[in-house]
Amino acid sequence: MRGEVLHYDEDQGFGFITGADGKRYTFTRENLRREPAMRKGAAVEFQPGGGQARDVFSIASSTAPAAAADSSIKIAPAQARNASAASAPQAQHFGRSSEQAQPTDLWGYFWRGVTQNYFNFAGRARRKEYWGYFLFWMVSLLVIGGIGLFADNEMGNFDSSVSAAVTVGLCGTFILATLLPSLGMTVRRIHDIGLSGWLYLVVLIPTIGSLIILVFALIPTQARENQWGPVPAGVRV
Repeated sequence: MRGEVLHYDEDQGFGFITGADGKRYTFTRENLRREPAMRKGAAVEFQPGGGQARDVFSIASSTAPAAAADSSIKIAPAQARNASAASAPQAQHFGRSSEQAQPTDLWGYFWRGVTQNYFNFAGRARRKEYWGYFLFWMVSLLVIGGIGLFADNEMGNFDSSVSAAVTVGLCGTFILATLLPSLGMTVRRIHDIGLSGWLYLVVLIPTIGSLIILVFALIPTQARENQWGPVPAGVRV
């Protein structure tokens, strides 16, 4: 697959690529096939898999040699300018299409969180993405809980020792199924404000831990590229 390098930190050997499919992939120095480093904006080919890019190598553009063997063959300045002007919109279109492919609506953030980003703990999540995800997560939990209560009532579980077995089962299954994407979303939100995702462990502190995570979730996006990636799509810098 073709893509474009969004960020690469040579010191840490870690970076991000936006693929032609609009998805964002992580890669490390070990994933580079030929080059020891990658410059931002470089066009590359890579093998996608599990949110990570492997066998990454840059696509070398064909250029005319500095000293031609036959001096009679030359590219006219006007033709060179036309070729440059023609290639510039294509590069700009590729960058725009990659950004536009990322959803910026609340439902889109939730759906991508439980599908494409199910195991994604890398990158950044803007404040709107975080709250959009958990808004629809809560709505989904309430709907599932309502279905469970209706089923328990129809089955007469409230009049027996079984009680709300269906409700507990459905809600418990939903919570377990969305545990990893919810953790990943919170970690990426912490990355977005320029902090390490390991700070999520403060949630283990009784009472105050959840309040600290809430404060992290309310802090605006860091309006510059940081070590976890560029500014998320849709954020005005």
